[in-house]
Amino acid sequence: MNKDICYSYDGRLLEYGLLRPYSNIFAFSTTRHGGCSEGNYASFNANPYCGDQTDCVSRNRDLLVSLLPVEPEELVVPHQVHACEILMIDESYLSLSEAERSRCREGVDAVITSEKNCCICVSTADCVPILLYDRTHQVIAAVHDGWRGTVKGLLRLVLHRMNDRFGTEGKDIVACIGPSISKEAFEVGDEVYEAFREAGFPMDRLAERYLETGKWHIDLWEANRWMLEEFSVPAGQIQIAGICTWKNQEKFFSARRLGIASGRMLSGIMIVEEHE
Repeated sequence: MNKDICYSYDGRLLEYGLLRPYSNIFAFSTTRHGGCSEGNYASFNANPYCGDQTDCVSRNRDLLVSLLPVEPEELVVPHQVHACEILMIDESYLSLSEAERSRCREGVDAVITSEKNCCICVSTADCVPILLYDRTHQVIAAVHDGWRGTVKGLLRLVLHRMNDRFGTEGKDIVACIGPSISKEAFEVGDEVYEAFREAGFPMDRLAERYLETGKWHIDLWEANRWMLEEFSVPAGQIQIAGICTWKNQEKFFSARRLGIASGRMLSGIMIVEEHE
């Protein structure tokens, strides 16, 4: 585990040391602990799309909001589909009705905003959560990157969208890659290896065939670090939690361990402005 990763006093939230110097930014990933859900959702599942009881999800979301430094204007949790749709949270989105906002969140795997006190989240259980902060232009993003999103270059698309909309450059970005499946645990078939190779990823850097099984293992952390470096994000501005969800299923949800009908962790980031 990265030494700059720490947990809240009650063990419900993981926080990122790389973002700690920025007092206007709050970034976190939830653990499994301290909620009210049961079974494969036990206990701190705040994702409404994975089959958990609605009242438990609602109570867990209320609990999460209570742990944030200020009550957010909105807690944005998109319904992800392992694609490349990016949602921009701006005044036009915030002016919509709740039903219209809900429709906007369908099929979204990344969220960007410059709005203050808007907590944008992605949900994962082995996939890679990535939190971005443009410290120059005061823009944040949350990215859900499973292997499909990674091979499609979703993180690259998000960075270029931030550049197009706000002028974000690599030197502006602070990036945190959260708990997710490690290379050691992420065994894949030849077709997945080929998908990464054909997409131009440096396979000598992020793939290894294990002799005992003959199977490929791919490092999604390194794949996403490579895309950040490609955008000229300095190495010192990238933090990888180094926590494998599959190996740490007691603390984090793992869909490979529990199956699809199970809880999800939320990773979120917000620009904090204290209410007067």
